[in-house]
Amino acid sequence: MLRKFTSLLVLIVLISSNMGLAFANVEPGMAMVDKVVSVEKFFNGAQTTGALVQRVSKLEKDVWGSEGTGSLLNRVDKLYSYSLVTSNSGPSFLIKLNAAEWSLTHAVTVQPAKARMENLERTILGDVSPGSLDDRLNQLLKLAYVSGKPVVANVTLNKDTLLKVKLLTALNTHTSKSGDAVAFEVNDDIYVDGSLIIPKGVQGIGKVTKVEEAKNFGRDAKIEISFDQVGAMDGSTIRTILGDKARLENKSLVTAAGASMAGALVFGPIGILGGAFIHGKDVDIPVGAEIYIQIKDTVNLYGI
Repeated sequence: MLRKFTSLLVLIVLISSNMGLAFANVEPGMAMVDKVVSVEKFFNGAQTTGALVQRVSKLEKDVWGSEGTGSLLNRVDKLYSYSLVTSNSGPSFLIKLNAAEWSLTHAVTVQPAKARMENLERTILGDVSPGSLDDRLNQLLKLAYVSGKPVVANVTLNKDTLLKVKLLTALNTHTSKSGDAVAFEVNDDIYVDGSLIIPKGVQGIGKVTKVEEAKNFGRDAKIEISFDQVGAMDGSTIRTILGDKARLENKSLVTAAGASMAGALVFGPIGILGGAFIHGKDVDIPVGAEIYIQIKDTVNLYGI
């Protein structure tokens, strides 16, 4: 019976890769202009043009309501750290916004910070609030937490921790091309020692690595994909793979699904690499198809 149902699926091989994606690209040793661009993209979704000092002044006024003082280098470092870097000295704007949105809506969306805040304000307060971004975020945090702020903890996310994800990109051997980006979304909140590390709704990225259409004499269509990485609550990038532990979970999905396979993408025990297959048909995988993947490396992160 299991073989009959798995014959309705396609062979898909997952190959690990090192593409970059996260809530924010937080890297040590960045040049000053790169830090400004990172902050602009975080808040606005795109970098701006003009003199660097003018761009920094605008960001400061947006974030705190007034222009900063001191050297331009120190002002940029302050903006960058405040916006994107969580450490033992305090949480970043990014993780606080993630915490507020998750607490108030139980999901974290993928948009520029300004748009996310406006959406939250309309949903919770009925309209967009005036004031600096810092003041507006603090107002949301007071609604989300009794203390007015989330408790941030540094924890260890172990290698091979399972994630159930669903595809946000439709795949088809007629239209998909090698190198195409593949987006996916985490289905459930992931906790470590009581701290939320990866929130439901956070997105990850992979890519199509190979496409073969169905051929004569029952030669199967095949599409190879990598599920490479996912964002964390603190903005870190977490590398992901399909390993043996995930394959076992995906095999159980085949068994549990039975004849009802709509919307489910599962990976059975066939072959060394694992997979499920059909003979002589084209691959057509819809948005919403589900699969287990796993954490590639043990990493230290901040959660709430």
